[in-house]
Amino acid sequence: MGINFKEALGVHSDALHLRADRTRVLAANIANENTPGFQAMDMDFGSALQQLQDNSAGLLSTDDDASALYRVPYHPSRDGNTVEIGIEQAAFSQNATDFQTSLTFVNMKIKGLAKAIAGQ
Repeated sequence: MGINFKEALGVHSDALHLRADRTRVLAANIANENTPGFQAMDMDFGSALQQLQDNSAGLLSTDDDASALYRVPYHPSRDGNTVEIGIEQAAFSQNATDFQTSLTFVNMKIKGLAKAIAGQ
């Protein structure tokens, strides 16, 4: 009898994938801070996670891209770029912290599985 790691790790595996995707989006925003006309994007983590869970449960999703959002700038620039570096850096930092938290949960789950396999 094998171990189904998708079930064993629960939501944390999906959360890690989504956090990695959000990291790429936020990094692209930061990298394009000075690109004229660049539209900053982010994702609604909660709805993306819910959509991923619904899809894995076999439920159909009505909106495939519900989590991708454009940022509305607090201070629009003249060149049409919507990246505000302070906001992007704060979001990136918070996402990195959340990624580390999810990774800690996954590590704890794996250590628990290892102890159960070892009979401890």
